[in-house]
Order: sequence, then structure tokens, then C-alpha cells
Amino acid sequence: MHLGIILLALGLALLVRLRWSSSKGLWTDRLQSALVAFLFPPLLLTTTSLVVVGMGHHGTMLWQPVGWLGCHIALGLLAFSGMVLGLRLWQNWKLTRQVCSCTCISIAGRTGRLLETPALVAAQVGIWQPQLLISRGLLQSLETEQIEAVLSHEEAHAYYRDTFWFFWFAWICRFTAWLPKTEALWQELLLLRELRADAWAAQRVDALTLAETLVQVVQSHPVMPHYACAAFHEATSLTRLEERIESLLAPQDIKESQGQLWIWLLAISLPLLTLPLHV
Repeated sequence: MHLGIILLALGLALLVRLRWSSSKGLWTDRLQSALVAFLFPPLLLTTTSLVVVGMGHHGTMLWQPVGWLGCHIALGLLAFSGMVLGLRLWQNWKLTRQVCSCTCISIAGRTGRLLETPALVAAQVGIWQPQLLISRGLLQSLETEQIEAVLSHEEAHAYYRDTFWFFWFAWICRFTAWLPKTEALWQELLLLRELRADAWAAQRVDALTLAETLVQVVQSHPVMPHYACAAFHEATSLTRLEERIESLLAPQDIKESQGQLWIWLLAISLPLLTLPLHV
């Protein structure tokens, strides 16, 4: 019976993933759709695994004996996700230590860390309380207005706590890489994160300056890790860069509604309803 519950959850997870497809509508609608498709399947499987492990492989369910196979599969999934989380936390700790070793500076009234490299780098690094990391190459290569545009973009990442949320998203992406469309959804979320930050910054600085700066920084090919890091230059393909530029030149309303998302996420508690059936 436990194996049947896991297979039912897996079937629903696969159905949600396979039904998702990237669109070209408003980025606010795309963000909600991508979050549902990205989060619901792994969270449903995790909740189901916790419930199955909690019930154990003894007793009966609906007058049928429960076996050990489903329980061990659930335990394996939880163990694997735990190991991936541990690895991500260690990577973030290592990266944070490297950032803290950089010189603390003041940039246009903001406090940040100076990275001694000619590459054009600007990023928020950390999980809950990220630090602004900016390179000497960027400060020397850009004009004052361009630096202000970059800083405004990074302030948007701090405002939305993107490093916190995308740390967990990266963990989910890693331990559910075997689910269909995981990589496509991850890339979609990275793009939508940058579109949101661009839109937020464009309300405070000139959008054309921001777009020109983005092109200049991306052409320098800076490299930063995705986990616990939100970088200004996040546009790993020409298509994604073009979409960011087009969005800046034709801004959209940034009002967001998360109603549909919360309804879907509440559905991950459905496996809890099976607990009274186990005796």
C-alpha cells in the first residue's frame, strides 16, 4: 500500500511537470506558472515520503498489509535530499568565507565587498543576509550612472530575498534532476528572477542605461556560482539576454499575485490524509 501511495504521488508529479511549457506572456504570470510546476512535484514527493516513513512498514492500511519496499524507497529519497542539502550548505559556507575575506568598501552610499579582479562582477552573495560583492574591474570600467544601475539591480535581489529563495530552489533542482523539465524550469526561474530585478531597478534608474550596462557586463563573461548568489550578469544565452533587453525597453506591470501558487502548495498536504488509514 505504501508503494501505491508513492506511485500515485509520482504519477501526479509527472503529470504536473509534463503539462508545463514555457510561454511568452507577462513575466508575472510566467513566474507563478513556473513556480507551481517546479515546486509542487518535489514537495509532494517529499511530503509523501515523510508520511510513509512516519507510518513505517508494520501494520495494515485499508485492511491490506504494508510492505517494506515503499518505506525504503521513501527513506532513500529523504536521505538523498538530505545529503544534497548538506553539500549546498557547505558550498555556501565556503563561498561566504571567501567573500568575507574581501575588503569592505563603500560604494555610492552602499556597503559591499571588493573583489580584486578585472572581470565585471556584481552580485548578492549569501543566504538570509547577503552581502554585495563588486569587482574592481566593474568600478573602473563603468560610468557613475552605470554603476548606480548595477547597484539598483542588486538592491532588487536583496529586496526580494532572491539569494534565500534560490538557495532552496537550487537544492530542489539538484535532488529532483531526474524529474522531467527540471533544468528547463530552473533556467526559466533564473530568467524570471532577473526580469523582476530589472523591472524593479528600472523604476529607480534609467532603463536604457540599465540595458546598455547589462550588455557591456555580459560581454565580459564573468562567472559566479548560482547557489546563494544573484548576479547582475545572469544571462547565459543570447536569447535570455535579448529578452531582458526587450523587457527593459518595454516595461511591464510588476504587481504579482501568489493566490494560485498557495492553493497548489496547500495540496502537498494531501498525503497527510492517509495517516488515519494506517493501523
